[in-house]
Amino acid sequence: MQSPLFAHNDQQTQERWSLQNKQMLRVTLEGHDDILARKGTMVAYQGLVEFDAEFQSRSAARSRAHTGEGLDLMRCHGQGTVFLANLAQHIHVMEVDQDGLTVDSSYVLAMDSALHHEVIAVDSLYGISGSGKYQLNITGRGRVALMTSGAPLMMQVTPDRYVNCDADAIVAWSTGLRVQMQAQTHSSGVWRRRGSTGEGWELSFMGTGYALVQPSELLPPQNAQIGHGAAAQFGMGQQGARGQNQGNVWS
Repeated sequence: MQSPLFAHNDQQTQERWSLQNKQMLRVTLEGHDDILARKGTMVAYQGLVEFDAEFQSRSAARSRAHTGEGLDLMRCHGQGTVFLANLAQHIHVMEVDQDGLTVDSSYVLAMDSALHHEVIAVDSLYGISGSGKYQLNITGRGRVALMTSGAPLMMQVTPDRYVNCDADAIVAWSTGLRVQMQAQTHSSGVWRRRGSTGEGWELSFMGTGYALVQPSELLPPQNAQIGHGAAAQFGMGQQGARGQNQGNVWS
């Protein structure tokens, strides 16, 4: 049998974390190095690998119920190779060090089990439709795989060069950065997009680190029901994203 499909065979590598292609993650397990992956994202595996639901502590459950931020994880352990993917999104492997990583949980595909994650608050007088005022803070040393809709942009932040990002496009940033939510409009129009520009809330980053943005704003999840009318356009009301898609990037 012959076909161009055979050019897409298993990519052999000595790296534990690697990309099979832009939209599929390849992780090698050696029996002592479990990983945590988003539930339901395993597309194939080789060897003796087992998948177990990851226990969620009471405090984590309470935090998720209160904030809507959190991760449904499974533990992958054993000896073999695991392939992970989610809705053909682009995958990027990042090394987490002492600086930490703050990320919207909707964009996390997998992480080393040694990493610690908890929900933190991003201070603001108002909730915003994209990033939300609660995020996931990942600390420790290890690797995490993030997902983006398309090829992302990594923006460096320095003390003399702060960065502003659309709150609906931001994926992750260095935990040490100072973050401010802002909308360049008067208070009576805080829930409206800025005039006729179509722009709304933004996050301003200051300090030293990086901010990762994707070329998409509020990409709906699979099977999402998107509302209609003005309320839906601005992510508000029963017809909008906030009303119908709780617990993901739309909320």
